[in-house]
Amino acid sequence: MIKQEYILLIMNCEKYRDKAEKQNQDWLKNIPSFLKYFHVIGGSKEERLDEENNILYLNVDDDYISLPKKVITAYNAINTRYDYSYIFKTDDDQMLKKPTFFDVLKSILERKNEKGIIHYGGFIIDVKQPYLSKYHLIHPELPEYLPVYQTKYCNGRFYFLSKESIEYLISFKKMMISREYLEDYAIGFHLNMRYKENMLNLNTNDYFIDFT
Repeated sequence: MIKQEYILLIMNCEKYRDKAEKQNQDWLKNIPSFLKYFHVIGGSKEERLDEENNILYLNVDDDYISLPKKVITAYNAINTRYDYSYIFKTDDDQMLKKPTFFDVLKSILERKNEKGIIHYGGFIIDVKQPYLSKYHLIHPELPEYLPVYQTKYCNGRFYFLSKESIEYLISFKKMMISREYLEDYAIGFHLNMRYKENMLNLNTNDYFIDFT
C-alpha cells in the first residue's frame, strides 16, 4: 500500500473534462504537498489509476444519477491502494477561494484528534423532519418521489471522512449507497452515528465558490 495521509477526490466526468482542466490550471497547482488529488471519472471498462495525470477511472456509469455509486466506488478504489488517514471530497465545479484552507483543516484535525478522532466534517445539514426532495426540478433525471429522512449530513460541496468511517461504509453500506440518488445525503444517512458524534462543522461557502 502507498502511504498518503490525505487524499482529495474531485468528482468529474468525461463530458466536463474542461472543468477539471480549469481546476488544474488554478487552485490545484497550489495545494499543499501533503495532499494528493484525483479527478474521478466513470464510464471506463476497467478501474485504473492514472498517477501521472491525477485521474481515477471507474467502471461505473458517468451520469449524475449514478453519483452515489461513483463516490462509494471511488472510496473503495482508494481504500484498496492507499494507507491514508482522511479522504476529502469535492466537485469539479468548485474553486477554492482561500489557499490556506487545507493547511488549516489539517491542523484542526490533528489538534482535535488529541481529544477524539473527527471522522466526518463539512457544512452540516440537520434534517429534523422528513421531507420530499424537489431536486428533480433541477435534475429531471431524478425521481419525483425522493424522500429525505431525518439525519445529519455534510453538503457535497466539500466534506471529509476518516479511514475508519470509509471502511465502515464500504463494508456495510456500499450497496445501499449505490442505490441512492442524493450523494451527500446518502453518505451521512448511512454513516453510523458513532462516526457523527464529533462532527466538524465547516462553513464551506467561505472557502469554495461555484463556477460554470
